[in-house]
Amino acid sequence: MPTPVISEFSLINQFFTNATQLRKHVALGIGDDCALLQLTDDEQLAISTDMLVEGQHFFPDVDPHALGHKTLAVNLSDIAAMGARPLGFTLALSLPDSNPSWLQPFSEGLSALANNYSCPLIGGDTTRGPRNLCITIFGAVPEKYALRRDAAKAGDDIWISGKLGDARLALGCLRGEWPLDPAALAQTRRALEWPEPRISLGLALRGIAHAAIDISDGLLDSLQHILEQSGLALRINVDAIPRSTWLSTQPLPIQRQCTLTGGDDYEICFCAPPSQRLQIKKISENLNLSATRIGKMTLCDTDHPSIVLHDRAFNIIEIDFKCFDHFSNEY
Repeated sequence: MPTPVISEFSLINQFFTNATQLRKHVALGIGDDCALLQLTDDEQLAISTDMLVEGQHFFPDVDPHALGHKTLAVNLSDIAAMGARPLGFTLALSLPDSNPSWLQPFSEGLSALANNYSCPLIGGDTTRGPRNLCITIFGAVPEKYALRRDAAKAGDDIWISGKLGDARLALGCLRGEWPLDPAALAQTRRALEWPEPRISLGLALRGIAHAAIDISDGLLDSLQHILEQSGLALRINVDAIPRSTWLSTQPLPIQRQCTLTGGDDYEICFCAPPSQRLQIKKISENLNLSATRIGKMTLCDTDHPSIVLHDRAFNIIEIDFKCFDHFSNEY
């Protein structure tokens, strides 16, 4: 009889919620980009942990300099989505060997990004085994400015920073799912291997956005978390989702697969009231980072799906693709 398989988040809910009974100093536990611990009456400590596993999150032959960058970037992205300021991180490494020719560029990529965001390495652990890179990162955020997923409100605009889908486009090419010419692969592979955490955007959205999430496992997956935590529904114009020239030349099914369920984008999806549109435009201009309005949060209607997708002509779109799940083979 085959071993039963449950999803990543079902696993967490079924087996680990008993260990998450909140105490007075825990302002937010499992279920968001970061946990929040109360430091003072008005400031909270944001904490997030992520693992990158060889063969699951990165190819064995990836440039170790790029891997060092990405290992920290994906954690900084969680801090950004909470509107927090980075404080420091710990690093736990499982490595098959202690080869300096791999460790030197890896550490350089890691250190360069840490220095860019004043986020020092403050401890960790090492062991021998399959290559597994685990970071726990710490940040600080004033309690009233934390961009929690459960704070979205009906009527909020849904925004996306940057462009989506290039990382998944490159991954599909590298896995032989579709062809790309060398120039397109070089550009999109950079999106896959060198994501840029949106720390400055997260800080600028304090007091502007109600809720935010980083897009790690696909836009639809991220939106599902927001609506579940906030108790709302939403509508998305799939044609409004920003994408690169490289992705825009692909067949429409590939475009929609990459932008809606692709993952590894590490852009910020955030919800803000319509009254903040002008302010968000100014933030976008100041940061030289595009921000695109793609939909709206709505009240739940039991007669309709929680997520409604439509094109620019408001024709309803049915999407067959699945977002990434660590315990599914369907991605």
